Amino acid sequence: MTINESQDEIIEEFELFDDWADKYEYIIDLGKKLKGFPKEQKTEDNIIKGCQSRVWLNAHRENESLIFEADSEAIIVKGLVNMLIRVLSGHTPQEIAKADLYFMEKIGMSQHLAQTRSNGLASMVKQMKNYAIAYSLKN
Repeated sequence: MTINESQDEIIEEFELFDDWADKYEYIIDLGKKLKGFPKEQKTEDNIIKGCQSRVWLNAHRENESLIFEADSEAIIVKGLVNMLIRVLSGHTPQEIAKADLYFMEKIGMSQHLAQTRSNGLASMVKQMKNYAIAYSLKN
């Protein structure tokens, strides 16, 4: 599945909900489904700067693709990062670096997140793209 197909799928899922209380509940459910993050990876080097809650992010390469792993202390943030992982993980560094991530705007996240959470979300996206650029340069 392409990055845009994954984004469109998330947009369709959010269209099933009529109000933001249901959408937040869905984000919380996504947070609960986030795969475990190795405890030894919860280091200062893997903390994303600019997030209100602590968020750890790591990436590794499998064949030509980048695989992201993340965790957070805040369940809402876990749900947000889970969506980002769903969209970006498993793609090449080049695809990730040039991806136009429009799904957060389309589902209305920018209007419903506190400014600090929006800043944290932007920091997560920036870090994922930085990993992609770094892995691109290694080739």
